[in-house]
Parts: sequence; C-alpha cells; structure tokens
Amino acid sequence: MNAEQRRGRRRQIRQQVRDALRPERAPAPLSARARRLDLLLAVLLTAIALVVATRYPGDGPIRIGPQGDGVHLPALPVPPDFAPPAEEPSVSAGTWLLVLLSALPLAARRRYPLAAFAVVVTAVLALADDASWINVLTCVIGAYSAVMYSRHRAGAAAGLLVAAVLAGVPLREAEPTLPGWTSPAVVLLLAGGLAGLVRFWQRQVAAGRDRLAELRHAQQEDTRRAVEEERARIAAELHDVVTHNVSVMVIQAGAARTVLDSAPEGARQALLAVEAGGRAALAELRHVMGLLAAPDHERAEGLEPQPGIDRLAALTERVIAAGTPVAVTVALPAEPLPPGVELTAYRVVQEALTNTIKHAPGARAEVVIGHTGDRLEIEVTDTGPAGPFAAPSSAGTGRGLIGLRERLAVYQGELTAGRTADGGYRIHALLPWRTA
Repeated sequence: MNAEQRRGRRRQIRQQVRDALRPERAPAPLSARARRLDLLLAVLLTAIALVVATRYPGDGPIRIGPQGDGVHLPALPVPPDFAPPAEEPSVSAGTWLLVLLSALPLAARRRYPLAAFAVVVTAVLALADDASWINVLTCVIGAYSAVMYSRHRAGAAAGLLVAAVLAGVPLREAEPTLPGWTSPAVVLLLAGGLAGLVRFWQRQVAAGRDRLAELRHAQQEDTRRAVEEERARIAAELHDVVTHNVSVMVIQAGAARTVLDSAPEGARQALLAVEAGGRAALAELRHVMGLLAAPDHERAEGLEPQPGIDRLAALTERVIAAGTPVAVTVALPAEPLPPGVELTAYRVVQEALTNTIKHAPGARAEVVIGHTGDRLEIEVTDTGPAGPFAAPSSAGTGRGLIGLRERLAVYQGELTAGRTADGGYRIHALLPWRTA
C-alpha cells in the first residue's frame, strides 16, 4: 500500500468516525398513544418499586446483596413462649426520593432516552444495599431505551458500558435468583445488545422500504415517459395522415377549378374526392383532439401516408424471411376504413409479430383480421418458442403493449394480451372503425 492509499484509508476512517459521532436526524414526533404508554409504564414501575421498598426494605423479595461467608452456625432452640418483638420496616425520605427517581424518569424514555437512563442508573446505584429486583428491571428498560431511541449512537454505547461497569463493581457478588440472570452488568449489556439488533433490523426494513418506493417511483416514471413518447408518436403519425388528406383535397380542388368550365363531370368527381378527403380528415382530427403531444417529437418528412392493412403482405414477408412462418386471414368490411384505423391495425400486427420474433424464436404465428358490427377485430397468436429454444429469449419491458393500448385508446379500442394454455402468446384487439 503506497502513501496515497494510506492517506485515503485514513481519510475514510476519519469520515466513518465522524459519521458515528454525528447525531442522527431528529425522529418523528411521538404519538399521543406512545406518550401515554410510556407514562403508564413509568407509573406502574414506580408504584411497584414503592411497594417493594415499603414491604421489603434492604434487599427486597429477591436477594441481590452480597452472599454470606459460607460459615453456617447451628440453629439455637427457641423457647415456645418466646416471641421477638416485631420491628416495623422503616424507609428514609432520601430512599423514597431515590426509589422515585429509579423508575419515574422512564416516562421520557423515548423523548430523552440518554437523560432518562442516566437518572435511573444514578438513582439505583445510590440506593446501594436498598436496591431490589424492580430497580434492576428499570435499569434494563432504561438501557434498552437509550440504545434503541437515542440520536447519539456513540454516546448511548459509551453510557451503556459505563453503567455496566458501575453496576457490576459494587454488585459483583450479587446473586439474583431469576432464571438467566448472572449479574446486573451482564443484564445491562444484553439489553443494550438486543436494542442494537432491533434497531439495526428496523433500519434494514426501512431501507428496503425506501428502495422499494424508489423502484416503484422509477417504474411509474418509466411508464409515464413511455406513454408520453407513444402519444407523441401517435400524434405525429395522425398528423401525417391528416396532412396527406388535406394535401389531396388541395390538389383535387385545384384540378376541379382548372376543368370546371371545360369538363364539368371531371370537376364533379374531383369535388367528390375533396369531400371524401375532408370527411376523413375531420374524423382523424376528432380522434386526436384529446391527445397530448410532446413539443419536440420527430416527424416523418414528406406527405406519404403511413402504412395500412394493404401493407400487411410486405410486413409478413419480412417476418417469414426472419424465420417465423406467418398465416394471414383478412376479412374487411365493404366500406373503406379510415386511414388512422388502418394505421392502428397495422401497428398492432407489427408489434405482435415483432414480439414473436424477439421472445418466441421458432414459433409459428397466425394473424386474423375480421369485423363484427362497427368494430374491427384483430387477433395475433403464436405457438411459443420451439425447437432448441425451450424458453423465451427475453422477458421484455412491456412498453410495446403500453404503446398499443395508448394507440387503441385514441379510438376507444381495447387490447388484451397473455399466454395461452399451450404455452403460446395471444394479442387480441377490438378497434371501432366506423366514424360519425
């Protein structure tokens, strides 16, 4: 490791130390329910501590004072008529105050965890021989709260170690009889370690939740962008269709004006063509009125109309040349379809066959275009990957289907897509074709 790497390593360590010493961001305000629960816990523990201090002064019901020296004296016989005078347990005012301070500060264990822990530990240590098992319990709860809720991680860890040492030195010969207890020092450290693990787990859960929210937001943004891009492309294509119709109208109107006197019949046919083109253009404009187009989308040059159903033969020839057999069945209504409807039908077939080539190599495809009433029905199915291709080549992003749904929505159409029972894929579209 060279000098530059060592300097970088030292800078990294210093940064980690600064991050550990830096207070965390302030937590969210406590709810009223949490404050009430903390107050109830503190009052309950204080009441128990007062009862224990009153009825069992000194070591309490469970001995935590030093053990005996191991010398056992024989019991002396007691005369049956002898009764020692009863002694009333006495608790000094200072002890009462310390007992209160050993439990009542836990009401602020989540708002001021380090301060509450410090007050509780100090009071319990000051009780010394008058401490009881309930005081050890309040210390454990205070230690857990300090590590769990404090913004100062380093301060909480240092305070826990100091409290463990201070509690372990004067009570190093203590022997609580509760299961699993070895000494107050060990119990405090175990409580702090448990709080650290719980806090780490909560942070991991929160980090995972944040990452999931970010992924969902990114997915929503991708979907929104895909929709906007597709709408912009649809608007551009519909613009080209309408422009083509208007251009034909202008040409036919000019021809009609030229031959109006010399060939009235030709002029009439030209005007009929102008009328038909105008109706088609108005129908397309009505469909595109609600479509939001991006301001800077690319548009095709020239006035050549976009492909329609008459271009399906060329499309299927390219797909067959790519190695995917395609069978096409077309049954159109007697009336001519609007150019925008033909364009949409072409795009549905084009996207479906493109997906077959990309995601189902070796499959056979079938295209069926028919009509029911005022709706054009388009169905494209494939048999799924075959031969050496046992699984689809890629999962895809779904943006193509999003684009198709947006395109069909312009004409109040519907699209369903999904896998078939035999492992293939089916795309079914219903497209209203008759314009008012």
